Amino acid sequence: MDSCALELLAMLLYVAAWLCVLASTLMPQWLTMSTALLPVESYELGLWETCVVQDVGGMECRAYDSLLGLSRDLKLSRILMCSSLAVGMLGMLVATPGLYMVNSCRGGSFPKRTLTTIGGVLGVFSGVLCLVPVSYMAHLAVMHFFDDKVPDVVPRWEFGDALFIGWAGGFLLVVAGLLLVSSCWCSQGGETQPALQRRYQVMSTDVSFRKRSEYV
Repeated sequence: MDSCALELLAMLLYVAAWLCVLASTLMPQWLTMSTALLPVESYELGLWETCVVQDVGGMECRAYDSLLGLSRDLKLSRILMCSSLAVGMLGMLVATPGLYMVNSCRGGSFPKRTLTTIGGVLGVFSGVLCLVPVSYMAHLAVMHFFDDKVPDVVPRWEFGDALFIGWAGGFLLVVAGLLLVSSCWCSQGGETQPALQRRYQVMSTDVSFRKRSEYV
């Protein structure tokens, strides 16, 4: 029951974290900037487009013209975020047949534990792939914000909502993967204890039978 509850909790976190990573990848609010010259407008920078937001509620977005014209930071972030989504989806597909509640994988519990462990490892790896570009873009924003060479009148990029959602998604992916691996250890321990009890019963029965034979 403990391993089943851990697996259920891990898969719920897995799905929620993957959706957070997907939202972070698609959102244009990775970095935001507002200027004192135009207080009614603010700018948003994402992996796929840039947007201009007005206070009256209007929003105009424009996709990047060329892939080759992108900066190295955006290219790297795109690759890592898409890799995180692919690895996370693969981990969910691999871990699902290995769940205790799913009847599959003939041949005992060892193949199911193996699939669950692989899915958990892929979840941890997917979380790391998400945390790297999010943290890197945040690091660049902090470095440019506190750069003494840039005059104070020049506007600076700040953290957007997509960064926080990406941090949450990456962290939850790591937690979900660790929970899946932990559920395998719990199920293995639960199966080992009944086996030892049966072995002890067989040994005690054999000893009592020998004593009776010697008595006769």
